Amino acid sequence: MTHLSQVIKGDFEMQNDCGCNCNKTEDKRYMELKAYIDSVKDSEGITMTVLQEAQRIFGYLPLEVQKFISENIGVPIAELYGIATFYSQFAITPKGKHHVGICLGTACYVRGAQKVMDKVVEELNIGVGETTQDGLFTIDATRCLGCCGLAPVMMIDDDVYGKLDNVDVIPAILEKYRG
Repeated sequence: MTHLSQVIKGDFEMQNDCGCNCNKTEDKRYMELKAYIDSVKDSEGITMTVLQEAQRIFGYLPLEVQKFISENIGVPIAELYGIATFYSQFAITPKGKHHVGICLGTACYVRGAQKVMDKVVEELNIGVGETTQDGLFTIDATRCLGCCGLAPVMMIDDDVYGKLDNVDVIPAILEKYRG
């Protein structure tokens, strides 16, 4: 595991997402990010927009991408890492193809959201904030989804599943997203 102190000092070997030491100049994602950086480089306050674009391109912000951004916009990697870990819109680990959000807001919680969460965790065999090994699902605990009348509620991507009092329906719901 690479620690931030190693990144700051440069005491680690850069590896790409595939785990090898590929040439970043041949990776289309890096070329796309570099083109974006070059297009906004003369603007003020580009850090957030560059991180957002990098996340759009890569799906998350691994340390190697943060280092690439640091080298290209002149912002210390420690600052980029701080931003990436502070704002919930950014992910520093890969996310699944399908985002499963279980509402733990008050209405959902008092109507059984914990049972929904427990069933999803059991079915996917991962914890909150984790991604399945096959890369299909990531589970997140969310606050109010604005569907209090349907409590307890779960969202998968943009699909809302409400009135999940009977958690035995959850395996069938998840199965729809496996194919």
